[in-house]
Amino acid sequence: MVSVSARSRLVLPLDVPDLASAAGLIEQLSAEAGVFKVGLELFTAAGPSAVERVHQAGSACFLDLKLHDIPKTMASAARAAAVLGVRYLTVHAAAGPHALRASAEAVRGSETQLLAVTVLTSLDAAELAAIGLSGTPTEAVTRLARLATDAGIDGLVCSAQECAALRQELGPKPLLVVPGIRPAGAALDDQRRTATPTQALADGADLLVVGRPIRDANDPIAAARAIVREIERAGSV
Repeated sequence: MVSVSARSRLVLPLDVPDLASAAGLIEQLSAEAGVFKVGLELFTAAGPSAVERVHQAGSACFLDLKLHDIPKTMASAARAAAVLGVRYLTVHAAAGPHALRASAEAVRGSETQLLAVTVLTSLDAAELAAIGLSGTPTEAVTRLARLATDAGIDGLVCSAQECAALRQELGPKPLLVVPGIRPAGAALDDQRRTATPTQALADGADLLVVGRPIRDANDPIAAARAIVREIERAGSV
C-alpha cells in the first residue's frame, strides 16, 4: 500500500478533448494520483465542469492555464480560479512583476497556490535563441524564477534539469512542479528536458507531472502505482 503523501505528489494531466474522457480517467486513476491537471484543451471544451469533476472524486485540481495578460485581467482570472477551489493555478513568469504581484494578491487568503511557468520543457537552447532569449535554459529559468518568487508567487514549474539550480538559488521554500517526467526507457515524445522520477526528486522536485507514460500504458493503474512507489523509494515523502 503506497503512502498518502507519495500519492499526493503525483499529478496526472487530463489532456483529453472532452469531459466524458476526463471523467473516465479520473474514475480509473483517482486512487493512484492525488492531483489531476486540467489544461487548456479540456478547460476550453468543458470549462469549470472539469474542475468540479475532479473535486467530486475527492482529488486536488491543478488548473494549468498559464495566464499571461495585463495585471488586471490576470488578477481577475486568478480570483475566479480561487473561487472554483483549485489547489494550483499556473501563470507565466514572463507576464512581469506587476501582473504576478496582482495575481498573488488576488488569491491571498484562499487555498489556491500560484505556480509560475518559467521555460516550457518543450524548449531547448536553440528554441530559446529563436525567440530572442539569450543564455542557456537554466539561466533563463533561474532569472524568471527569481522574478516570480520576489513577486510573491508560491511555486514554479520547471524541468528536472533546473531543479538543483533553483534549490541552490532560492532555497527550500518554493514549490517545484516538474513536468517531462519519464520512467527509465520511456519515449520522450515532444519533451526536450526530461528526467526519471528518482532523478527529479533527488534534485528537489515536489510534484511530478506524468501524463503519457501512464495514460498510454497497457495498464495505466499499474504504471501509476509504479511511479508512486518510486516516489516512496526516493525517500522524499
